[in-house]
Amino acid sequence: MAEEFNLIAEMRDDQGKGASRRLRKKGKVPAVIYGAGRKPRSIMFDHNKVIKELESESFYSSVLNVQVGEKSRAVIVKDIQRHPSKKIIMHIDLQRIVEDEKIRMQVPIHFIGEDEAIGVKQGGGTVTRLMTEIEIICLPKDLPEYFEVDISNLDLDEMLYVSNIPITEGVELPEATLELNQAIVSIHVIHEEIIEEEPVEGEDEIEGDIEGEDLDEDEKTSDTEDDKDTEASDKETKDEKNKKE
Repeated sequence: MAEEFNLIAEMRDDQGKGASRRLRKKGKVPAVIYGAGRKPRSIMFDHNKVIKELESESFYSSVLNVQVGEKSRAVIVKDIQRHPSKKIIMHIDLQRIVEDEKIRMQVPIHFIGEDEAIGVKQGGGTVTRLMTEIEIICLPKDLPEYFEVDISNLDLDEMLYVSNIPITEGVELPEATLELNQAIVSIHVIHEEIIEEEPVEGEDEIEGDIEGEDLDEDEKTSDTEDDKDTEASDKETKDEKNKKE
C-alpha cells in the first residue's frame, strides 16, 4: 500500500526574497501551488515537518494532500530548492493535479537480488547502478511508488536496459526514453589502475641548472681571488720600487 502524505499549509501574502527570508527565520518554508488552469497560490509550511516528510523516498513520487484552511488539494512535488551547505529547505514548487489528466513524474528504480546476482556471487563482479529513477507519464491513480528490477540472474559483463523495467499497467514512458533505451544497471569486475610514478618533466634540466649555478659561483669566487692576488702583487712591486728610490 502506497504511503500517504498529508501536509498542513498556511496562506501567505508577502512576496519577494526579503519576505521569504523572514519566513525561513521563523521556521517556515515558502511554497507555491500552480497548475490545473488556476492561478498560482503562495503558501508556507512548517519547516521541521517538511524535513521529516522528506526522509521518505516516496514523498517525491506520490500524490500529496495539502490542506489550506478548510480546503484540501491534491498535488505533486515539481521542485525543491535546498540550501547549498545547510539542511534548510529554501522553497517548494507544487503542481495541482486533476484526476483525468496525465502527469509526468520521476519514479525511483529499486534493484533487488544484488548479493545473489550470478556475476557477483560467481564472477566476483560489482553492481553499478547507471540509473536510479526514470520519468513516466500516467494518470494520478496509476502513479507507482517505485519500480522493482530483479538482477539476480545478471551475469558478469551483462547489463539491463530501460526496456527491462517491468512497467505497471496505466504507465507509459516518454518516446525519447524508449528510443534511447539506456542501460540501467551492469555487473563488471573493477580493476584497480596502478599508476607508475613518472619523472617530473624538466627535472634533468633543473639539476643541470643547479650544477651550472654552482660552477658559476666557483668561477666567480676564483676570479675574485685572482683579482685580489693581482692587486696584492701590484702593491708589493710598487712598494719595492719606492724603497729603491
